[in-house]
Amino acid sequence: MSLDATAMQSLDDVRNTAAKIRARVKQSVMGRDDMIELVLIALFADGHVLLEDYPGSGKTTLAKALGQSIVDDLPDDDIPDFRRIQFTPDLLPSDVIGVMIFDTQSSTFQFRRGPVFAYVVLVDEINRTSPKVQSALLEAMAEKQVTVDNICYKLNELFFVIATQNPLDAVGTYPLPMAQLDRFLFKLVMKHIDRDSELEVLRAWGHPHTEQPLPRVNRGDVVAARRLVRSAVQVHPLIHESLVDIAQTLRDDKRARQGVSTRCLVQAIPALQTRAMLHDRDFVSSEDIRALAVPLFAHRMDAGSQGVERVIQDALQRPLDALSRMTLRQA
Repeated sequence: MSLDATAMQSLDDVRNTAAKIRARVKQSVMGRDDMIELVLIALFADGHVLLEDYPGSGKTTLAKALGQSIVDDLPDDDIPDFRRIQFTPDLLPSDVIGVMIFDTQSSTFQFRRGPVFAYVVLVDEINRTSPKVQSALLEAMAEKQVTVDNICYKLNELFFVIATQNPLDAVGTYPLPMAQLDRFLFKLVMKHIDRDSELEVLRAWGHPHTEQPLPRVNRGDVVAARRLVRSAVQVHPLIHESLVDIAQTLRDDKRARQGVSTRCLVQAIPALQTRAMLHDRDFVSSEDIRALAVPLFAHRMDAGSQGVERVIQDALQRPLDALSRMTLRQA
């Protein structure tokens, strides 16, 4: 049985749930511990993740391992726990969200759900299809619903998108519009793994795991964990002020042609809370902001040739220094 909101009573319960997912994903994905933690943060923060790198870097393996770590705990619900959508140039929006089908027996139109109706959805190579199809995900990612023929169909509360894309200099890619990028909590760029991890991948290829299968977590566990993190991890008003000051600094920086949105700041709060929880704290600190700033802000900005990471690090300096001084003063 899954843990409900009353059974999951402490942050230790949430950490145990996160540890089970982490262990299963690490079994399939080697040498990417930092990347796995960021994906876990997005999952428990109720955000979505965009993974970028060239084909063969392990993006799809990571997404599938995460999806297969969560099992459906609603026996009367026929929504699958994991679905994969391969984006191609000839894909249509109805191939993603679903379509109305005429039923000859009842002489009525019935809605046939698309693959977006799942708990965890892997959108593979999202930038290989047209903007029209990319936009089919906007409502689903922002509001957890889709609209077909003026009728809204709700998605499950867990609904989590992990999308992969190839770099924009790859042949046959379409840049994601800013409205789409802003729906993603994080954009993570996957680099090549280290030598030892790559050797381990080669040794393990073709040899199935012989050890006892690791336990999966139930859908309800993740939903309950999200709620508990929101209520149990404290966010001081000074953290809010620091986030707003950082955002304003980024918007005013002449090296950046695009600033971060208010939606980004709202999404940042549960992400910071989740990271604090994973690092055995029940409060958000400046350390969490510094650790998550680049994956939170970089994909929402256009810093040209100046380098977006440098712009973000410069923007962090003054607000976080002020936060540290205020914290010490109150202590």
